[in-house]
Amino acid sequence: MRILKTAAVLAVAALAAACGGASADDAAKPVTLRLGYFPNITHASAVYGVASGTYARGLGTTKLKTQTFNAGPAEVEALFAGAIDAAYIGPGPAVNAFLKSHGDVVLVAGATSGGAALVVRPGVTDLKGLKIADPQTGGTQDIALRTYLADKGLKVDKQGAGDVSILAQDNAQTLDLFKAGKVDGAWVPEPWASRLVLDGGGTVLVDEKALWPSGQFVTTNLLVRKAFLAKHADVVKALLKAQLAANDEIAADPAKAKTVINDALKQLTGKSLKPAVIDRAFAQIVLTADPLAASLKAIAEHAFATGLVKPGDLKGIYDLAPLEAVTGKHYDDAGLGKG
Repeated sequence: MRILKTAAVLAVAALAAACGGASADDAAKPVTLRLGYFPNITHASAVYGVASGTYARGLGTTKLKTQTFNAGPAEVEALFAGAIDAAYIGPGPAVNAFLKSHGDVVLVAGATSGGAALVVRPGVTDLKGLKIADPQTGGTQDIALRTYLADKGLKVDKQGAGDVSILAQDNAQTLDLFKAGKVDGAWVPEPWASRLVLDGGGTVLVDEKALWPSGQFVTTNLLVRKAFLAKHADVVKALLKAQLAANDEIAADPAKAKTVINDALKQLTGKSLKPAVIDRAFAQIVLTADPLAASLKAIAEHAFATGLVKPGDLKGIYDLAPLEAVTGKHYDDAGLGKG
């Protein structure tokens, strides 16, 4: 009888394996979190958290694999290709990703408020006929620039041609061209805005904070593939805890944090920042896990108006349950939560 029972158990186990059931070995395998972010000050939580080891320690047995990007649209492509599981990303590309994927990605937290500006050559006040750069067509700063131009009555088509010529290009290239007088200005995130001012001799025409109530608007969010969140909610919560820990460490010792971030930027981009640049850049941002959802809702409307993003329903773009579980706080999702 004992032999028969044993045989039956083995048969059931074999059937489960044949049907694709997870084995004990599979369950024991460590999870890998593939994380995307930008080598920018507006992604300071991630830059510091990865470089300092705070993220790796917070994730415990979960393996952390990272990849950096120049702008959001390229990062979205990596998400869609399954190359990364989570991404620190701007609101414009996050909206586009949610709509294009029919809700296969969700925002689980904010990361940064502020830290973007339109910097121009000294004396420039009228942009008509000028060449203005930004990181990538359809990116967060591109949408902000196009919205600003429209408000000023300046027309630009989807390709960036019109009353103003918009040049979508790598931030480092923008700085070089600005120094050479080949572009007249740029709407860029930090530290590039500060580099254009301090290294390029530019002046700030528009600090984007001035365009928002109380000077608050979301620059960076944390976007996660919904399938990854469903399967590894504990890993996402650990990532959120690590982000909060990184923010606390930055606030506790800003000088040390700037050194860690500067060393990381040198490794990632080949160049470190001058002390005056990193100091100025840090003064422009606020690190916060609050999604500042009302600003994302407004940015989505701006994106729809540009014609670069097809209008759609954003209901469900936020799943703030993991963040609220970690912090014990309630966050406003502007009516865009999963319901």
